[in-house]
Amino acid sequence: MNQNPLWKYLLLVVVIATGCLYALPNVFGQDPALQVTTADGEAPSPADRERIDELLADREIAVRGREAGEDRYLLRLGSTDAQVRAADELAVALGRDYTVALNLAPATPAWLRALGGQPMYLGLDLRGGVHFLMQIDMAAVIEQTRERYRDEFRRLLREADLRYRDVSLEADGVYLTFADAATRTQAQALLADEYIELDLEPVADSNPPRLAARLTDEERREAQDFAVEQNMTTLRNRVNELGVAEPVIQRQGRDRIVVQLPGVQDTARAKDIIGATATLEFRMVDQGNFPYFGDGDDPIPPGTERFPERGGGFVLLERNVIITGEAITDAQSGLDTQTGQPQVNIRLSGSGGRVMNEVTGGRVGDHMAVVFKETEIQARRVDGEIVREQVEVEEVINIARIQEQLGSRFRITGLESSREARNLALLLRAGSLAAPMQIVEERTVGPSLGQENINQGFMAVVLGFVLVVLFMAVYYKVFGLIANLALLVNLVLVIAALSLLQATLTLPGIAGIVLTVGMAVDANVLIYERIREELRAGSSTQQAIEGGYGKAFSTIADANVTTLIAAVVLFAFGTGPIKGFAVTLSLGIVSSMFTAILGTRVLVNLIYGGRRGVRLAI
Repeated sequence: MNQNPLWKYLLLVVVIATGCLYALPNVFGQDPALQVTTADGEAPSPADRERIDELLADREIAVRGREAGEDRYLLRLGSTDAQVRAADELAVALGRDYTVALNLAPATPAWLRALGGQPMYLGLDLRGGVHFLMQIDMAAVIEQTRERYRDEFRRLLREADLRYRDVSLEADGVYLTFADAATRTQAQALLADEYIELDLEPVADSNPPRLAARLTDEERREAQDFAVEQNMTTLRNRVNELGVAEPVIQRQGRDRIVVQLPGVQDTARAKDIIGATATLEFRMVDQGNFPYFGDGDDPIPPGTERFPERGGGFVLLERNVIITGEAITDAQSGLDTQTGQPQVNIRLSGSGGRVMNEVTGGRVGDHMAVVFKETEIQARRVDGEIVREQVEVEEVINIARIQEQLGSRFRITGLESSREARNLALLLRAGSLAAPMQIVEERTVGPSLGQENINQGFMAVVLGFVLVVLFMAVYYKVFGLIANLALLVNLVLVIAALSLLQATLTLPGIAGIVLTVGMAVDANVLIYERIREELRAGSSTQQAIEGGYGKAFSTIADANVTTLIAAVVLFAFGTGPIKGFAVTLSLGIVSSMFTAILGTRVLVNLIYGGRRGVRLAI
């Protein structure tokens, strides 16, 4: 009676061994590291890797380890100071052709990584992740708003058949110039009806007559607030595309946004996607000067702008922008069915599609260009010191002849690789930024709530564990020691499950583990008290063990399933820290039922099973 079949021993050994194996990576910690990728998201060539190693050796920056993957080159450094120094030096030496990002690389041994062992993610309130502080260019917000009004004024006056000489931007607003005062009066009445948020007033003693349109203070604040909200929405969409768990995106002050990505490993891609202030513009090519064979310093005709082409050389484009990235509602990368080349299929909003339809309807046979703009922070050395400055990079990524009148759906071709097409589609699909932003602070953070949180969380787990162990050992003797062993295995299994699932452990997650420590012995208490009742009722030792485990099962299942349902509801409807608490609580419940019911039963049967007349130390 109360003998264990072989399969129970095997199951218990396999589960415990697997749990220990996959909990082990959390022991080794993380190394400060640098992740170097090309602008196309690929790993540097062997020659470039050698150049990087020589540069760091010349600067006397020790590298603890190097890992060359398919899409990155990882350098492990000895300290965070060396990490920051190496990042600055490489940023200056490599330029904008490479992305150098800070990272925390797991120090897990290679043999353990080969078996799929990875440490669990830790949230920014504990350790690990990326922190960006991004500042919005509010001057550019006002400038873009005034440019939008200028273009709308031109279109509205043309539709109303009111002739104007010029619509120009000046320091304090948009100025409209007319041939006579009567036309100016008509235009003022027309614009006043359409734009009640603007201050419209004639310019005194102007010849020819001029009309000034200025933004009110309220309109300026609204434009700036909208830019911040739109950029936050765009960043959320981009983070969702990256698949980061429990991100934090919040406004800080009037013009700054904080982005925290806990547990993210591919920080180079995160920086590339989050930090890219990419805008897309569709413009018509200046047909009279196409192709353009001039240099970057040659004079250009009025009404045109010169842009570099991605493949080299320059092209002249008309100043008027047909549409921008704001009109794009969807973008998907794919392959051209005829040429097999990468492309991006674009869908426009209703208003964007109408504008594209109107412009291209009369320009069939002409060329249209796609201008891609990015605002980057580039590092350079000035007087021996490394400084970072904001640089706007503009290039024409595609020029194509308009074969037919375009509408709300069309495609961008001429991209260099499928990876470039995917990244471009991701940026466009996530939405364009309402205003340029620059990263004013970037760091791979430790605990954002302080090392004290880690210490207190760890102390809470240890203290709870020790108190439970002492109580069970004193009150239930040998059976208490068996329950304590099951509790230890339970903690190992929870950590192993978090590591296997690559879940992000936060401070509320630690609270869930502490709660699990207390709840894990509940099942054992129920079982042991039932065994005591059976003994007091006169049952034999073996009958008491059988009755204790058998009759307490329904109560244990009821209590744990009820708590599990609550944890599932918390996970389904909660956000952020609440989800972290629900995950650890759910894993703790499942593992505690396994260790309390199956694990302790195997040990009890191993010690007392089949022994008649033995006295139970309970």
